[in-house]
Amino acid sequence: MYINHRHDWTLTPEQAIKLQKELVSEVIYDHPLDLSKITRVAGVDVSVKDNVSQAAVVIASFPDLKVIETARWQMPTPFPYIPGLLSFREGPVLEEAFKKIENVPDVLIFDGMGRAHPRRFGIACHMGLLLEKPTIGCGKTLFVGKYVEPPDVRGEFAPLIDKGETIGDILRTRAGTKPVFISVGHLADPQTAVELVMRCTGKYRLPEPIRMAHNAAGEFHQNDE
Repeated sequence: MYINHRHDWTLTPEQAIKLQKELVSEVIYDHPLDLSKITRVAGVDVSVKDNVSQAAVVIASFPDLKVIETARWQMPTPFPYIPGLLSFREGPVLEEAFKKIENVPDVLIFDGMGRAHPRRFGIACHMGLLLEKPTIGCGKTLFVGKYVEPPDVRGEFAPLIDKGETIGDILRTRAGTKPVFISVGHLADPQTAVELVMRCTGKYRLPEPIRMAHNAAGEFHQNDE
């Protein structure tokens, strides 16, 4: 899979923040996805254990969500955990996993944020620029912004607002469970991002591509024990 390696990952936190502020102007937040042309969706996740990062990228067919390919990579975690700088912690290992992908996805869903970020440049935005592909962030917990929780009905959603700006949506993927936080990464728009996530979500709270990537990253850990 093609990666436009724009910069070195060996940066200080201050340099990383400066880079985010420089790159954010290139991100496209208002490009609707043509769901009728999507045939492959990727789920992306990274798990960390004993300071070793393990990335998993699972390519699934769409809309039936059958696994086509799984790519994994492992390396020492190169960057500390600092809120707002997740892509610098996970980006290096993800790049290596993406290099192994043969079945290029039409869109990627990240376990993390896109525009719902203090500098509007979450991991889905950052990796979307490097991959030059549509990306969506799907977070499990609130990172930034305020919202009024949507009704407890599958498919209901409400805007996530920060400083007067809509930065994403809080989406009820399943009744009786906590909602998830959806935000555009790159080359997508809020409406079709929410629609795609819903079409990728079955009986569980998280969309299937994310669940599959999470499980694959966990299995990679187990195989090393």
